[in-house]
Amino acid sequence: MTVLMPYPELLSLVTRIFVDRGVPGDRAAIAATALCHGDLTGVTSHGLVNLTRLYLPLLDDGRADPAADMVIQTDLGACVLADARRTLGLWSASQAMELACARASRYGIGMVSLRGATHIGCAGHHAARAVTHGMIGLVASNCGGQRIAPPPGGAATMLGTNPLALACPAGDAHPFVLDMSTTVVPTGRVRAAAREGRAIPPGWLATDDGAPVTDAAAFDRGGAHLLWLGGDPETGAYKGFGLGLLVEVLGALVPGAALGALSADGNRDDDIGVLTLAIAPELLRGGFAADATALFAAVRGWPARDAAVPVVYPGWHEGERAARFRAHGVPVPDEVYAELHGVRERAAG
Repeated sequence: MTVLMPYPELLSLVTRIFVDRGVPGDRAAIAATALCHGDLTGVTSHGLVNLTRLYLPLLDDGRADPAADMVIQTDLGACVLADARRTLGLWSASQAMELACARASRYGIGMVSLRGATHIGCAGHHAARAVTHGMIGLVASNCGGQRIAPPPGGAATMLGTNPLALACPAGDAHPFVLDMSTTVVPTGRVRAAAREGRAIPPGWLATDDGAPVTDAAAFDRGGAHLLWLGGDPETGAYKGFGLGLLVEVLGALVPGAALGALSADGNRDDDIGVLTLAIAPELLRGGFAADATALFAAVRGWPARDAAVPVVYPGWHEGERAARFRAHGVPVPDEVYAELHGVRERAAG
């Protein structure tokens, strides 16, 4: 069962919880928006369920610093290197994109590269901040020193899920937002299935000798690892692994964050690296906005095999859900609702 919470009320509650942990109010509001984005768009594996399982433990264990501030270490105008200094990644990734957009408004392109970050939540949310400025946003984030998936043919895990996201304006329609892990699925979807006792389809997890695993709980027991996009080498796993390494290069090698292949502790995702890139195409040529509108309108109008299942682009369904939930309330599972209010009540008491 679920509780329908008005979106402003939900944001306010999560903001207060972060403030209770010492996060400054303005940052707490940005972090709450990033966290609630998962439930607002239906990507619940990356939403509120992670508050007590991921973000509050990061703060309580001292792995994230609620009061720290990012520090710019190199500033070349269009390109910036910053140390996130273990700030809450839900906040720092959004701020990095905002800075990238500010630089892009001057130079046509802006890049902010972060090291020392913590978990950023939905990469697509941060990428989509560029759309509000009429820009294209790209986010690539590694998983710090965490190792989750082995390379094709490898006997041990090497990299994390290494998400990649790109957002682009689509006129008055929902923006194009591609937000993907470079593994078949992110860990959040596996853990969601494990919590619900659901079997997962073959192709998500495998044992060390390559046998498919459908027991989601086997992942956290150490009995299975994630597969790369493409699944097996014969069906394109090298492409998924290559994309994972691409994110490792852009997100972590550039700023000097932790690298999975060189990590001393593959169980911790400390020192995450994040690349935020903003492109202001209207500074390069006029007509971009009209062309983008036409492109995504053409995608939505493409002939479909089944008229009941129209062709859409990544971000469309999420945009539809967000509009509906803003109007009618965000569905919050009963147990998560109880967790949120329990955390708040304990802090207030």
